[in-house]
Amino acid sequence: MPSASGETANIPRTRLSQQELTVLTSKHRAFLLRKPGGTRASFKMRDLSHLDLSGLDLTEADFSGAKLFSTRLLGSNLSNADLYGTDMRLANLTGATMTRTDLRGACLRGAILSDALLLEADLRDGTLLHVGNTGNMSSVNGEASKLTTELTCATMRGANLSRARVSNAFVMQTDMTDAIMRGTKFIRANLTNSDLTGADLQGADLTDANLSGARLSGAILSGAQFGNVKLTNAIMIGVIMDDMQRRAPELVGAIMAKPFSELGRELPELLAEHAAWMDSGGKSGSRADLGGFDLSGHDLRSVNLSAAIMQSSVLVGTKLSGSVFAMTDMSLTDLRRADLSDADLRGVNLERATLTGANLSGAKLNPVHIQSGTGHVWRANMHRARLEGANLRNADLRRVNLTDAALAQADLRGADLREAVLNGADLTGANLAGANTEGAIGR
Repeated sequence: MPSASGETANIPRTRLSQQELTVLTSKHRAFLLRKPGGTRASFKMRDLSHLDLSGLDLTEADFSGAKLFSTRLLGSNLSNADLYGTDMRLANLTGATMTRTDLRGACLRGAILSDALLLEADLRDGTLLHVGNTGNMSSVNGEASKLTTELTCATMRGANLSRARVSNAFVMQTDMTDAIMRGTKFIRANLTNSDLTGADLQGADLTDANLSGARLSGAILSGAQFGNVKLTNAIMIGVIMDDMQRRAPELVGAIMAKPFSELGRELPELLAEHAAWMDSGGKSGSRADLGGFDLSGHDLRSVNLSAAIMQSSVLVGTKLSGSVFAMTDMSLTDLRRADLSDADLRGVNLERATLTGANLSGAKLNPVHIQSGTGHVWRANMHRARLEGANLRNADLRRVNLTDAALAQADLRGADLREAVLNGADLTGANLAGANTEGAIGR
């Protein structure tokens, strides 16, 4: 099946001038306001390459078959617009709203869609049609030609494609870090070598999709349909899955978290080597590296793993109370329902970690002073951490980076949030009674 770029890039289109654009968008604005003289903007089979349409309200506009090569559409509203069969290679759609937009057969190769809103957008196959001089549309070369929507090498960081239809699309080598794709249909889609780190794929349909070589560290796949999905060499360390999904035969060939038994050392030996490494300033012993290992259910109370490597570890339900993880890299770690009460987490890196339902009551996450007598500090990083329903009662969260963190229904009673960064944090239903938010940014 041909991709959109290979079939539509060389179709002749009439160039649109900046003056024509101004007139059309002015009349379209009147159309949206239902004012006299307003008409729906039609850019059908026009060439808008390199033009700047940023910030415009183009709701319901007709761009079918248009060429928007390297066009700027930052923050534009394209809801319910017709972008059927468009050539949008290298277009910049950062922050654009494309709710229920028709993107069937469109080519978005190399396009930027970071933080774009594509709720219920249609990115399924299209049929290549030719527009004649009379405006009539007919099949190319006398036969219907299917166009596969293409998002290859696109940048879609933080985009929201929930309930979008992306079946059969080419989405190879695409950056979908932190994208929200709840209930999205990826049936038979090709997502090989794409980056889905931290993506939310709850309830997504991945039936017959190809995710070979894809990176899914920290992604949420709860409730996703796996039927016949290809996951060869897909990195799935730290992926949040249901118990039934973990037993799916499709996971054979995927790179998963390793059991602790494969580390080759007993825990007391590892801790002793790490203590020697810390006491000697790295001259003896060895730094503990538990990255990518599954320690779920273990008893690690009161251990000292300061500055250890624990990235993408699985610690579901693990007992960690009173332990020391100062300046430890715990990014992308699965800490659901873990007990971190009274733990020393000063300067810890918990970026994109999942701590849903975890107990962090009384935990210390305030900065570490790197050099005595200087103002240099190392702050705890909880950027995009998932803390829904977590217990953070009386926790020390001074100056913690909680940008875009999920804190819905979290218990923050009595927490010290002075000078914490809360930009974009979701505090829906969180209990902040008695919390100190003096100087907090984003509150």
